Order: sequence, then structure tokens, then C-alpha cells
Amino acid sequence: MLKFKENISLKPYNTFGIDVQTKYFFKITKATELKNILTQNKELPFQILGGGSNILFTKNFEGLTLLIDTKGIELIAENTETVVVEVQAGENWHDFVCWCLDHDYGGVENLALIPGSVGAAPIQNIGAYGVELTSVFKSCKTLDLNTFEEKKILKKECEFDYRSSIFKTHQKGKQIITSVCFELQKPPHRLKLSYGALKAKFADFSPSIQQVAAAVTDIRESKLPNPKILGNSGSFFKNPLISKSHYEKLKNKHPELPSYPALADQLKVPAAWLIDQLGFKGTAHGNAAVHEKQALVLVNLGNAKGSEILALAQKIQAEVKKVFAITLEMEVNVL
Repeated sequence: MLKFKENISLKPYNTFGIDVQTKYFFKITKATELKNILTQNKELPFQILGGGSNILFTKNFEGLTLLIDTKGIELIAENTETVVVEVQAGENWHDFVCWCLDHDYGGVENLALIPGSVGAAPIQNIGAYGVELTSVFKSCKTLDLNTFEEKKILKKECEFDYRSSIFKTHQKGKQIITSVCFELQKPPHRLKLSYGALKAKFADFSPSIQQVAAAVTDIRESKLPNPKILGNSGSFFKNPLISKSHYEKLKNKHPELPSYPALADQLKVPAAWLIDQLGFKGTAHGNAAVHEKQALVLVNLGNAKGSEILALAQKIQAEVKKVFAITLEMEVNVL
């Protein structure tokens, strides 16, 4: 019989550093443990934790918290141009990126230093610096919570979109990702350097994937606080998509408003710019604050409650809605 820990603080398991308690706690190190626990405790409410980098806890949890800590990276197929690797859900995402760099496998170098676990990465289709997870994703295995059987879900079934997938929409709470298969490139690598800072840095030469990852790491470290020092979850809000007509109206009032191509009739505008224009960047609201270098990042100044950070997020949403008629959507899951 698997024994749970009781009345455990989840502060070490979320990057915001919010001190809430869970009634029961268990660390999953084998995929079989997950199925056994859930089938044997069907009456017990549960929540799944990976890297804890995309969660804002606002209250104690009176059920069972399962920390996915399964490890392993296996080469399962290869040809002259690509390799397919299966990665267990509990692997740290950046550690996996480093493994790819060590083996000279390309495709994830732009996604270096993103916090979280491999199993959480497909849920919101993580992305940065011109690359999204969908570009390397091949399939994943899940535990279906209706049948408690293992399923294989292919890329075409995941309905990947900007920071979204079926695991955030109609399959939310119905599947637990247990491993992910990635298709990666052998040399020569097809680099993606369209992002402004990368394009400028490598204007005069073609870098290696290791150099791209190092540049991305430098950029992220210059803009984003280390959650081990200052609790945060990275980008708190999605960059909103608005219609071109809406953008033109805003542009008349705010000539400096930047935009990026998105869908045929929409443009993406940077949420950080909107928040910065309203004077939030660098401001503290109790024990919660907007980071001084990046307006998209909300931080825990030390002893913030999740409710304080949520209140600040909602205040920002209300002001952005009032001034720009734009609804900011949270990337972070509020629990």
C-alpha cells in the first residue's frame, strides 16, 4: 500500500513560493504508481503538480497532491536527418534542452531556460523567441481519467494554438500526460532566428544551436527574475490577439503601440507594453509586485498570499480593459 505524506506545505513545489498546505502528498516516480493511486483512491479529490511554474495557489487543498517526478530520456527512432526521443513527464524542461544540446539535437534551443516540467510543456504549448513546442512535438502518452488506461495522442489531435491545446480546453482534467515524444534535428540544424534580439546578435554569422541557447539564456536572465530568489511564474498574461480594425483605432490614440503578425484578420499586441503604459511596471501592491524589468511578470516580494497576487492581476486586467478595451488572459492556472 502506497503511503501518503500528510499536511505538507507546497511552498517548495511552486515557483511563486506561495505557502499553502495539501492534506495529502505523494511523489510519483513510476508511471505505474499514478494509475494505482488514482484507481485505489477514486473518492479523494486530487491535483497534479509538475514543475509548479504555471500555478498560483490561493488556498489550501483538502485532497491529494501528486507530484510527477518520473525521469528518463530514451532514443526510440532515428534516420539520417532526425531523431525521436521519449521523455518522461517529470523531467525538468531546461535539463531536457541541455541534454539535446549535449547530443547536438536541434529544435528546442530557443526554448532554453523555460521553467517547468516536460509533461506540462504541451498543455500550454510553451513558446519563446519565435519557436513553439508544436514545432518539435510528435506525440504524448497520457493516463485517461475516465478509463484509467494509457492513451497515445498524436500531434494532429492536440489542437495546438497560441499557449493552448486540448489539455487546456476540452480535455482539461481528463488526461494526465505521462511522457512526450519529440522529433529533433541532426546537423545541419534549421535555426529560427527571426526574433529581434537573436536576429541582431547573429546578423554576421550562422551560430550553433549551443550559441543560440546561450543567447536565449542571457536574454531571459536579463529580463526575468530567478524564482529561487524572487517568486514568480514567468509571463503571467498571454499576449492578446485583437482585430486589425481594433488595432487601427488604438493606433490613432497610441501611435507607439507595437504589433506582430498573427491570424489573417488579427494582430498580436504585447501585453507587457499595455501594462507598462498604465504605470504598473515596478510597482508594489502589498507583498505582490510587477517586476521592474518586465511588466509581464508578477512577483512575490517575500510573504505574499496567492490572493494578493491574484488581486494585482485582476487590477491590471481591469485597467487594460478600461483603457484599451482589451481582455488580458492569464497564462497561469489559479487554484
